Amino acid sequence: MSVSLASEAHCVKALAAKDFSSGAHPIWCPGCGDYGVLAALERALAAYGRPSHEVVLVSGIGCSSRLPAYTNCYGFHGVHGRALAVATGLKLTRPDLEVITVGGDGDGYSIGGNHFIHACRRNVDMLYLVMDNRVYGMTKGQPSPTTEPDWDSDIAPGGIGLRPLNPLALAIVAGANFVARGFAGDPQGLADLIVEGIAWPGFAFIEVLSPCVMFRPEQGEWKKMVRPAAMPAAPDRAAATAQVLAEDGFNLGVLYRGDRAPVSVPVPTNASMSEIERQFEIGA
Repeated sequence: MSVSLASEAHCVKALAAKDFSSGAHPIWCPGCGDYGVLAALERALAAYGRPSHEVVLVSGIGCSSRLPAYTNCYGFHGVHGRALAVATGLKLTRPDLEVITVGGDGDGYSIGGNHFIHACRRNVDMLYLVMDNRVYGMTKGQPSPTTEPDWDSDIAPGGIGLRPLNPLALAIVAGANFVARGFAGDPQGLADLIVEGIAWPGFAFIEVLSPCVMFRPEQGEWKKMVRPAAMPAAPDRAAATAQVLAEDGFNLGVLYRGDRAPVSVPVPTNASMSEIERQFEIGA
């Protein structure tokens, strides 16, 4: 679905990015990439055209998981690593709402890694936006699942020596229907990806390179390293996985579009609680 079609489907009046701002001042560190992600999300929601009361942002724990408080959409700030579980249950019970999960690489790929795999497998129609800075910022710079093996820090002198997780390859293999990478330093390009991810049927996953200039100041160089992917999104999972594994992690754009049908959403029932309880009664 194109941006214009999405807008025609949902918009009753023209919306602006400011319509999705709560007015609360973010408390991220100066220069944090998450500011760019917030700006991109507000632009994307305005372009997509659903009013804020029809959008729910679900997050876990971490710097990026504060994002729901800075919008005037409905929000749920959950516990560490469980944001996708909450979002899945919400979307299945309220399919009329636009459900977007936001978080970081620690919350999403470490304690939340199991939920990430099965959210891709289930293919529920929602968006997962992960701000990846390859470090735990809120806990003062410990390595995350995507940290380079030789990154030296006070917590891990000399580096952890472990091969970093490739979340995009994992998402494609596990069954995600839309996989892309954006950059916090390009809010408009990221907004376009978010709109496409929301509109694409099934589980959409967007990894956002979001620099942590406080604990990873060298990530300020990412703006010189990112570039549009040289090849179009691969037509099948095997080819897409091979492409993602072969590149250096700085290709931007849509890397895979699948054609799996989203998991069927149960039709809401108007049954009373007593009628629902009777369905679970064990016969004598």
